[in-house]
Amino acid sequence: MIDPQSLLKVIERFPGARAVLYGDLVLDRFILGTPKRISREAPVIILRHERQEDIAGGGANALANLASLGIRIQPVGVVGDDEPGRSLLNLLDRQGIDTTRIVTVSEYQTPTKVRILGGGASSLKHQVARYDIEDQLPAEGNWTTLLAENLAAAALEADAVAVSDYGYGSVTAKILSAIEGSRSSVRWTCLDSRYRIGLFPGVGGATPNLGELEAFAGKPLKTDQAVSEAAEDLRTTLGAQFVLATRGNKGMTLAEGDRAPIHIPVFGTDEVADVTGAGDTVLAVLVASLAAGATPGEAAVLANIAGGLVVMKLGTATVNADELSRAVHSLQSQS
Repeated sequence: MIDPQSLLKVIERFPGARAVLYGDLVLDRFILGTPKRISREAPVIILRHERQEDIAGGGANALANLASLGIRIQPVGVVGDDEPGRSLLNLLDRQGIDTTRIVTVSEYQTPTKVRILGGGASSLKHQVARYDIEDQLPAEGNWTTLLAENLAAAALEADAVAVSDYGYGSVTAKILSAIEGSRSSVRWTCLDSRYRIGLFPGVGGATPNLGELEAFAGKPLKTDQAVSEAAEDLRTTLGAQFVLATRGNKGMTLAEGDRAPIHIPVFGTDEVADVTGAGDTVLAVLVASLAAGATPGEAAVLANIAGGLVVMKLGTATVNADELSRAVHSLQSQS
């Protein structure tokens, strides 16, 4: 059992921690409207447009969570030379995030997830449709060199690196290896990869969800023991110090090799409001905690608490240090 006081001390150290977010930067765009009528042309609802809201998504959501926690954060990634890319950069600028190491690629469309929500003027809006603008980075061009140089430079002043791979091409093992060639102060590199979790040897930790871990294992994982064994197999494959498997309403499982696996029960209720971006929050709090000197066990517990908090919020959301502290205090009062 981890002492809540040790968790509170980790959170207190967040302002002195330094991290890099290297990953696929995505714009989450929400179009909100009120229903008018059913179309005469097709069996669909016609909405009267109310407003548009843009929020940092994908790796940029993990970045926003890191900034919300109060640590010093430097993003390294790519956007397109387009309106969504400019909107995303403006969002980050308004949060006080330094965007100078984000590379703009003219032949690339910024990944954008457009969610259309409808509902009454004074009622909760519900998602009625979604479309994604997706692209792959060009194979040729100087963006890879620039990204590697930016990552190496950013790592010189970082305690930890969060790697957020959504499969759009900006995250590669070759670029990630630029950290090894620099005089970096990085103690931890933690990976969240949607499709290629086993292809980044040398990372310090990884945070697969259950589906990603099952894809790596090639079979369903129905029990705690099965999850523990698959997490340990992944840890061995990566040469990592730990793997933290997120399991939805079953909490998380931490595998650390020579230590017995730890099963962390879900924090709060299993009645969730929205799981959008929960994995980004988990990655952010894990990395912030490690950057602040936490052990993997302490970092995992804080990440689990953050995951329980963020799924109670609608849409792409973040968790801050005050919320984390209050949640730890609630655990302390229950013990």
